[in-house]
Amino acid sequence: MKLPTVALVGRPNVGKSTIFNKLVGEKISIIEDTPGVTRDRIYSEASYKNYRFNVIDTGGIDSSNEEFNDNIKIQAEIAIDEADVVLFVVDGKEGLTSNDYLVRDMLRNSGKKVIVVINKIDNKKAEENIYDFYELGFDSYIPVSGEHGIGFFELFDEIVSNFSPNDNVVEDKRLKFSVIGRPNVGKSSLINALLNEERVIVSNVAGTTRDAIDTILKYNGEEFIIIDTAGMRKKGKVYENIEKYSLMRSMKAIDRSDLCLLVINAEEGIIEHDKHIAGYVLEKGKGLIIVVNKWDKLENPSIKEYTQKIRNEFQFLSYAPIVFVSALTKKRIHTIMPEVLKVGENINREISTSLLNDVISEAYLLNIPPSYKGKRLKIYFTNQSGTKPPKFTFHVNNKGLVHFSYERYLENKLRENFELEGTPIVLQFKNRGE
Repeated sequence: MKLPTVALVGRPNVGKSTIFNKLVGEKISIIEDTPGVTRDRIYSEASYKNYRFNVIDTGGIDSSNEEFNDNIKIQAEIAIDEADVVLFVVDGKEGLTSNDYLVRDMLRNSGKKVIVVINKIDNKKAEENIYDFYELGFDSYIPVSGEHGIGFFELFDEIVSNFSPNDNVVEDKRLKFSVIGRPNVGKSSLINALLNEERVIVSNVAGTTRDAIDTILKYNGEEFIIIDTAGMRKKGKVYENIEKYSLMRSMKAIDRSDLCLLVINAEEGIIEHDKHIAGYVLEKGKGLIIVVNKWDKLENPSIKEYTQKIRNEFQFLSYAPIVFVSALTKKRIHTIMPEVLKVGENINREISTSLLNDVISEAYLLNIPPSYKGKRLKIYFTNQSGTKPPKFTFHVNNKGLVHFSYERYLENKLRENFELEGTPIVLQFKNRGE
């Protein structure tokens, strides 16, 4: 299911980020105790009535060492490439500037639907400026105040006017996995190596998005969809060098995936950017396999030592299987698909209620929680409340008594007893009667 994309474009300091936050609402959840989860959001999902769409804030993208005008130009090009609808944000208080005209000239030739969003319209004087913006020559103008939340119903209505409601979208049941990671870790070579395995028949999916190429891979008689973020090479090199942009591309692919292959370059090891991407995979509840590529480049490599290194760096991903491959020489490529099959099953794993309660009761008796101010946590009953990823609801006497270390203990017990490798799991605690 591909969601439409809306991009915000405009010169600096016109309030793009404020509008972005208003559009996506408070939906952006960040797991605070997870190291490496990016705080600087430039991509998220918005919903309005029965429509859903992606939103990109190009203001968060900067290409260093570029001249100011080139920077704006690159941002606008990215938005034009990615978006179905472009929100051209201008400053209602300040009026038109030469940089606004620069953005206008690019958008005019794009063939995309452009909505001019006149921001900072929160007083009479600013309202009088609205008509000056009509000379930009676009069809749609919506005055808003990002700061005061004025004009957003009109803006949402205009954004979704050409979109299809989500009710009409048919869900594709095939397992989708994306190949994600920083630029130059070998994502494309890895996909090519996977597709060149003898057992695999390849065909490209018609009508793919501009930012990812979907390929059908047949393995053991089953069809899978690979989402390849590195597949687009049109302007790939310019964008790939803007780190935030490659991160945004990965986020879009993660959203559409059931599970992700996070590719790491064996020679470079783990870098902060890898943690950002991995943090987003966890936050979105997707399955994860860590693929260490370029394994052939290391002298006397030790899988045991390297595994320990990864476990130390990615402590919040101890559940993710690790495979070591060389896309170039095709060595060990055959180890990837069995893991994809296994993690695909685990993200959909359903556990019987009786078995679940047996395991939790035993875990509770093995390690009774300490009492706090004379009160002790009691677990009455546990049930599975969802899949993709598996969610478990614990009915307790007082959820305020659940210490995060005890929650971690319960998660470890579930993982010890059930096949949940490669999938995050969600534990929810409810007071009885809630």
